[in-house]
Amino acid sequence: MSDINSEELNFKTIFSFRSLSLTLLGICFAVFAIKGFMIPNHFLDGGLLGISILIHEFYHISVSIPLVLLNLPFVYIGYLKISKNFAASSLIAVILLGFVMHVLPVPEVTNDHFLTAIFGGVFVGLGIGFVIRGGGVIDGLEVIAAYTNKSIGLSTAEIIMTINTTLFLIIAFYLGIEKAMYSIVTFYTALKTSNYVVDGFEKLISLTIIAPDSEKVKSLIVNDFKKAVTVYKGERGNLPGSYGIKQDCDIIVAVVTRIEVHKIKKAIRSADPKAFMYVQNINEVGGGIVSKRSNH
Repeated sequence: MSDINSEELNFKTIFSFRSLSLTLLGICFAVFAIKGFMIPNHFLDGGLLGISILIHEFYHISVSIPLVLLNLPFVYIGYLKISKNFAASSLIAVILLGFVMHVLPVPEVTNDHFLTAIFGGVFVGLGIGFVIRGGGVIDGLEVIAAYTNKSIGLSTAEIIMTINTTLFLIIAFYLGIEKAMYSIVTFYTALKTSNYVVDGFEKLISLTIIAPDSEKVKSLIVNDFKKAVTVYKGERGNLPGSYGIKQDCDIIVAVVTRIEVHKIKKAIRSADPKAFMYVQNINEVGGGIVSKRSNH
């Protein structure tokens, strides 16, 4: 906590052309989705955006008002828990979102529910993702959940799921189950789109291989695909009906991209048909020869 609070604001980073451009681009995408798709068709997203649209549906006030007010506590939590730079970038993004939402006229794009669910979600996801790439956020539900999870004994994911489930149940009760189902599609589409924008299509994946011909597999990954490998020593065998029959083996781990993984798996199967493989998603990588883009 003390390290975060002692951090000085980096105005050069906060107000850099890249950060402001990404933030403004994201806000324009989000406003286009909200005013062009979601509000005219009474669709909601998850998180604070969905809550703000729901308040608009009930009280007929501008979506920008609850969206800004609901995000302000998150900005403060971001200041306490993440960094001053992150909080400042988020505050700028939230204020810009409210302003652009208020002044930018956006006509209704379509009244087709399926197109609204898909493209509304895509543009919301683009908006959220580009703002994150710019260094801030326009929906602080995840950080709020992370801040409160210790006090109520639930994980961040469980808190987010509880809030969104409650939100979609309210939608089903007041706007009908069909609107609630379409809103779930919108939320999922926005979530996947924002993940791609933030992580890129080259999201990293951990590929683990246990192969009888481990030397051939290691050579394939390192020399043909130019990927580093980590090798652990383990045992294979101990199968039902033959417990105790075992042999030493190499457990090969390589970090590859989502795009590369299928090609590498196919090559490994061709080199050693008896190879056992499994993949795991990686949320963050640091050090070594693997590099990830920095968001801020």
